[in-house]
Amino acid sequence: MAEAAGGTAGPDHGGPASSRRGAPARRATPTGFFRGYIFDLDGTVYLGDALLPAAGETLATLRARGLRTIFVSNNPTHPREHYAAKLTRLGVPTPVEDVITSTQVMVDFLDRRMPGARLFVLGEEPLCTALRAAGYTLTEQPSEVDAVIASFDRTFVYRKLQIAFDAIRAGARFFATNPDPYCPVPGGGEPDCAAVIAAVEACTGARVEAVVGKPSRHMIEATLGLLGLPARECLMTGDRLETDVMMGLEAGLSTALPLTGATTASDLADSAIQPTYVLRDLGDLLPPSPVAGPVAGD
Repeated sequence: MAEAAGGTAGPDHGGPASSRRGAPARRATPTGFFRGYIFDLDGTVYLGDALLPAAGETLATLRARGLRTIFVSNNPTHPREHYAAKLTRLGVPTPVEDVITSTQVMVDFLDRRMPGARLFVLGEEPLCTALRAAGYTLTEQPSEVDAVIASFDRTFVYRKLQIAFDAIRAGARFFATNPDPYCPVPGGGEPDCAAVIAAVEACTGARVEAVVGKPSRHMIEATLGLLGLPARECLMTGDRLETDVMMGLEAGLSTALPLTGATTASDLADSAIQPTYVLRDLGDLLPPSPVAGPVAGD
């Protein structure tokens, strides 16, 4: 167990043990470094087309110390190449291999459980393109559909709901990319996949069988597999309690919630889901004396 700058680390990970549901949030910031850092994107690293305060400097500091940093997004409206290019353009050079999206995890999920399935997608073209590229046939004929895939869909119309309704009533299975109620954008938000799931569930009476994005075990497995590190040596940082923080809790990761995105201090106070750390911004991830602090887990 490492002794971090400014104090003694918690069990094996450089800070207090992750808060359990119902426990009060920790307002402390990390006293040491972790070996691996998992970052959400929207509302955590950037909002819209701009980095959030201290994000660039913090990521540069972590990388300069040789620590692993990867990015995880539930947003299925762009391929991971888009997110890697966006981070790079904003001053955070990122290889595509260091980005995981719910689209990628959905493809892996289907490859393991329903290879060759015929799909109807309640989603946008980037998700459809990725599924076609992976060898899946997309169809709008309800009798041909093996599985309905719900996703973030700004092209959602009644006709799509009718096809999903007919397909599920005919025996199709029902999966979804992510559980987010809305996607944060500058000045507000856009209804996300949870709204589409709710519409399908309401009219069919069926429950979605699997949602593969954060906080699911499918996303956890993909993330820890990419990092190649034990969960106790890693930190999950994201602005949503129900997805980012919950994923960390489910995986045995320490968690950090920056108050820069979807969750306000009032939301946090009212929630049973509590992170290990609460941050003003990503700058609070750095220990007070970063040059002196050892890596958590040493």
